[in-house]
Amino acid sequence: MRRLRALTAVGAAALLAAAGTATAAPTPPPAPTPTSAPTPPPAPTAQLTDAQVDRAVSRLDATVTEMMRRTGVPGVSVAVVHDDEVVYLKGFGLRRVGDPAPVGPDTVFQVASVSKPITSTIVAGALKAPADFDRRVELPGFALKDPWVTGHVTTADLLSHRSGLPDHAGDLLEDLGYDQSYILDHLRLEPLSPFRASYNYTNFGFTAAAEAVARERGASWQKLSDDVLFKPAKMTNSSTEYSAYERAADRATIHAENPDGTWSPRFVRNADAQAPAGGVSSTARDMARWLRLQLGDGKLDGKQIVPADNLARTHLPEIVSVPVTPTGTSGFYGLGWNVSYDQAGRLRLSHSGGFLLGANTNVTLLPLEQLGIVVLTNGTPVGLPDAVALDFFDVAEHGKATTDWLPLTASLYAGLEGRSPTDYTKPPAGAKAAQADSAYTGTYDNPYYGKATVTADPDGGLVLSLGPEPQRYPLTHYDGDVFSFETVGENRAGRTGVTFGDGTLRVEYLDADHLGTFTRP
Repeated sequence: MRRLRALTAVGAAALLAAAGTATAAPTPPPAPTPTSAPTPPPAPTAQLTDAQVDRAVSRLDATVTEMMRRTGVPGVSVAVVHDDEVVYLKGFGLRRVGDPAPVGPDTVFQVASVSKPITSTIVAGALKAPADFDRRVELPGFALKDPWVTGHVTTADLLSHRSGLPDHAGDLLEDLGYDQSYILDHLRLEPLSPFRASYNYTNFGFTAAAEAVARERGASWQKLSDDVLFKPAKMTNSSTEYSAYERAADRATIHAENPDGTWSPRFVRNADAQAPAGGVSSTARDMARWLRLQLGDGKLDGKQIVPADNLARTHLPEIVSVPVTPTGTSGFYGLGWNVSYDQAGRLRLSHSGGFLLGANTNVTLLPLEQLGIVVLTNGTPVGLPDAVALDFFDVAEHGKATTDWLPLTASLYAGLEGRSPTDYTKPPAGAKAAQADSAYTGTYDNPYYGKATVTADPDGGLVLSLGPEPQRYPLTHYDGDVFSFETVGENRAGRTGVTFGDGTLRVEYLDADHLGTFTRP
């Protein structure tokens, strides 16, 4: 389940890197004489004409409308920036199914993990010099399992997902209702992969880095975001707090796809606990201003908002995230960005965002061409934003789409909701009976997930309660001392197993990192 969730961040980058045809490596030049300096390779040059960009822009209405028809996604908002001008800004569809209010350029969307490059922009604006990204992270309550790593982990390590924390570490704590402070404090219990030699996408490692920068500035994350980016860039409808999204009158409600293919607003996704990593809400108009700032080396409307050298550092590759793409190249992660290089040597920056409960977004930039697109949607991830971006750049480059991108991007999100290898809906033949309820009821403790209680329901059956404000899960008997329950939340994994032992219970979907066993005190 976690491996599939990581694809929401890196999948679009891999596809973008694979969009062109692989070319053979050039013949190396002869070795220089001892007295001569090496001849640098020629810098890539801009290739797209205004006419090519205009052609791609003119296709967007039809592309978005057709992909909405094929997927059923209720609402979409798109902005395109070229040569420091907003050349496309439009909304499609509905803010909420059943309500005629349309999506427009000023409709507020939850942008999910597109928050990450926005956050790295804010951090770049808050630091004094690029070297400050390489300073040790100091944040009360935050540590990693290895004390040496704790003493050396930097802002850059955490913003590029190379700290060694496991994939999506802490996300299940958030689902159970724990707040940011608790989650950051308990990351110290997570097992670590090799430091700076492994890539594992994490929301809360990323959040820890940003919160440490805000604390150093003596500000909340929202105030730092306002002071450094949103106010000076005049991003008037952008926030990192869920309450601001909730208050917005022109708001796109998140939607989930139903089994019959219809869409409905069934969930709420409050991402305040991981605000720097996933809590931003914004509009296509505001995001267009941010695109202009990114493509303008931190300058917007003649004003230097973010230091150019600090911003440039966020665009550099920090670690390999996709070892081999279909063209044999590699994909990288920078500081809040997927980083790749196309066959012409041009830098491509991208990031996708997805809330399983009902949002999907994409931003893609081709800085050398001064071209960028952002696509915001209010539907469960089905690949539409990534496909729109891929189609747009494909048409600009080649005059037409070289493939139907939607099935490919949809495949990246297929299986986003993890599933247990065991089908707990069907007890095995000859299943053993459970013991008396009293053999299982009681309180169990876990240093990471906290307290679990098992009680007997007055109407029959057992109920498992988890989290700080206990979430109740009715248990269904499966076989012997094994029960199951239906998971909920952003990281739901279908029906999962609960196995009782000698004074213990193990919750299967909480045990990916071997932290899911609870013990009677």
